[in-house]
Amino acid sequence: MEGFNQTRVTEFVFLGLTDNCILEMLSLVAFSTTYVLTLFGNLLIVVTIIFTPRLHAPMYFFLSNLSFIDICHSSVTVPKMLEGFLLERKTISFDACIAQLFFLHLFACAEIFLLTIMAYDRYVAICTPLHYSTVMNMQVCVQLVFALWLGGTIHSLVQTFLTTRLPYCGPNIVDSYFCDVPSVIKLACTDTYLTGALIVSNSGTISLICFLALVTSYTVILVSLWKQSAEGRRKALSTCTAHFTVVTLFFGPCIFLYTRPDTSFSIDKVVAVFYTVITPLLNPLIYTLRNEEVKSSMKQLRQCQCSVIEKKH
Repeated sequence: MEGFNQTRVTEFVFLGLTDNCILEMLSLVAFSTTYVLTLFGNLLIVVTIIFTPRLHAPMYFFLSNLSFIDICHSSVTVPKMLEGFLLERKTISFDACIAQLFFLHLFACAEIFLLTIMAYDRYVAICTPLHYSTVMNMQVCVQLVFALWLGGTIHSLVQTFLTTRLPYCGPNIVDSYFCDVPSVIKLACTDTYLTGALIVSNSGTISLICFLALVTSYTVILVSLWKQSAEGRRKALSTCTAHFTVVTLFFGPCIFLYTRPDTSFSIDKVVAVFYTVITPLLNPLIYTLRNEEVKSSMKQLRQCQCSVIEKKH
């Protein structure tokens, strides 16, 4: 045991996205801007929903939770990535790496479950509108959100356990800009085939099953829309299109990355950037640009703030 402790890896070194100095500076500016906009956009949605009584409905309750998760999800990886653009040697301690891995999977899994719940919410609202207020009351919504966080925590604990149970005695070079299970277990000093299979059965299966459930829900919704009026069909299609766009943007990279942990491609880093950096920014844009109620609520909130400031002066 003593010999194991002496050779145990204490830190990991990231290769980052690129080793070109010019590209690193350009990436620093681009991703810094993206991160700030992500924080501002999602925080604006959360504040707008909290301070607008007419938005205190299940759909917007879930949307505010989605924005909160996106803030947390991007904050797990982006700050460390931005720091790496400024450093020649990009390192992270073993404990910090495991913590990053844990929270990455916690927020990613929570978002997967939340998007599935949001699809169910739209299914109930469109296919059984007379029972909607009974089926999706706020008590049920709170219970569903609690369940998704519990499920995300259990999933993340499993992923963390599978990673930390392996011995790490070198090498310590991670071909990425953040710690994730597939990239870290490759560095273990033992055969990781079984662990890789367990990852597929956990992360990959969750992503794939939830995505298939979502596709089924939206297919049923589209079929039922033909029975509704033109105006009702237009409004429902607008909402469902926004939801399904977010689902595709998030689930696509997750399924691509986590259903094949033993195989890596050169495009993996680009895909990872998309779902850890770009998607959290696109979510508020997609939902606000396609939702007139949210946009009007933001305008009213801004007008109220301006009126308060004028009165103070």
